[in-house]
Formats: sequence, structure tokens, C-alpha cells
Amino acid sequence: MKIIGITGGIGSGKTKVLTYIRNKCSCEVILADEAAHKVKEPGESCYEELVALLGRDVLGGDGQIDKNRMAEKIFADEETLKKVNNLIHPAVKRYILKKIEEAKEKGVKFFFIEAALLIEDGYENIVDELWYVFAGKEVRKKRLKKFRHYSDEKIEGILKRQLSEEEYKRHCKVLIDNSGDIKETYKQIDKKLEEYL
Repeated sequence: MKIIGITGGIGSGKTKVLTYIRNKCSCEVILADEAAHKVKEPGESCYEELVALLGRDVLGGDGQIDKNRMAEKIFADEETLKKVNNLIHPAVKRYILKKIEEAKEKGVKFFFIEAALLIEDGYENIVDELWYVFAGKEVRKKRLKKFRHYSDEKIEGILKRQLSEEEYKRHCKVLIDNSGDIKETYKQIDKKLEEYL
């Protein structure tokens, strides 16, 4: 089984690339964001520790951790944010490793992991290779305004916190250019997948 990490800056089109891959080949795809939500659910590995750390007022009426209440608490305090990340990131990694083992047992050919922080969180040790979904800064800004209705200030703030293009390229074996026509992006993906079949 080939394990491939998909990464890239916000607005680069990672989701679109993965949707195409899902429809194109027999594979399993896991999104780190979805895994992070999963590990916070009641009965899952982070739930009790997060409630103990953040307080019971972080819970909604259904007993689930309320995303907005949690965001208010962690973004108001740098130390709390650090503690929450130290709980969630290792739990997400364990969850993904478990899913990889299950996929191997099923005989799955490709396993794709998507996360903005694959490089920062040390996923290079888990995947066989990293793919960088690239789109120029201006293209990404336009997408974020059009599809997410983000303000210029919000976009600039996010872009400043992300890795540079050079850093992504240094760590990733494959570059998928998603700056222009989506058909061209799909051709690049097809070519790459065919190399492995």
C-alpha cells in the first residue's frame, strides 16, 4: 500500500484534488480535520481530557464539545491553545495510524492523508511521499474571498502563519500545480497515479 500525504497552503485546492483522486482510483482518504473532530467526540480519546482542561461549560446540550465555545477559550489564551494542541495532535496521529493498519488489512492500494500541517506535525515519517498542491498567492487570495468570503486582513493573517512555498517544495516529492485550469491539474494527477499502477 502506498501512503501519500497531500498538503499545501489554504486556498490551494487540496479538497478538489482529493475529491478527484477519490473518484479516480481505489483508495482511502482521511482528512486530518475530520480526524480532529472525531477524537473530540464523547467516548473518544481526547474528550474527557479536553473537558477537564476547558471546563464543562464548553459542552453543548447534546454533550458534544461545542466548537465555538472551545474556540473562544483556546484563542483567548496562548497557553490553553498549546495544551489543547498537545492533546489533539498526537491523538489525531494515533487515529490515522489505526486507519492505515485497517486499510492494509483490507488490501487497499492507496491511502491519502490530507492536512495543512503534515510537514509541521512530522507526517513525513508516516507517509511514503508528500504531494504539494500549489497555487500562487494571488490565486489563493481570490479563492478565499470568493468561496469563503474572507476579508483581506484574515487572509493575510492566515498566509503569514503558513509555510513558505520554498519550504513546501523542500519537503514534498511531488508538486501538483493547481493555479490554472482544473483539467490541467487532473492530467498531472492521472500521470502521477499511472506511475504507481
